[in-house]
Amino acid sequence: MQTPVLERLLVRAGLRPTRKRLHLARLLFDGPDQHVTAEDLMQAVQESGHAVSLATVYNTLNQFSAAGLLRRISLDGTKTFFDTNTADHHHIYHEDEDKLVDVAGGRIQINGLPRLAKGDKVKSVEVMIRVNSEGEFNKN
Repeated sequence: MQTPVLERLLVRAGLRPTRKRLHLARLLFDGPDQHVTAEDLMQAVQESGHAVSLATVYNTLNQFSAAGLLRRISLDGTKTFFDTNTADHHHIYHEDEDKLVDVAGGRIQINGLPRLAKGDKVKSVEVMIRVNSEGEFNKN
């Protein structure tokens, strides 16, 4: 994406388009949707030859997430991915590869949702399918 497009994206999200935010946005949004950790993004920053601290990467990912530009996906409270695809969809997590794969929202049908409290409405449903090399689901 060109810088003016990224600047408009950040401004519409309520974020000031600083040089560092623009660089991180370019790494995140220039290309196909992706799932990244802070460490993944930090490695991409280093490979690009730019100087950004890990704290700045974490802060920016959290700011982008809070602004709706990224979706935060926490696994067992120990690992967090940030997804550039913010549309409703599900995931398959390949444990052995530490990799998330998107599953279109309409590809999974869910029956028997619990009865909701009066006035509550389902906003979204997210399914995480965990697999390993043996093809078995994680029992956790």
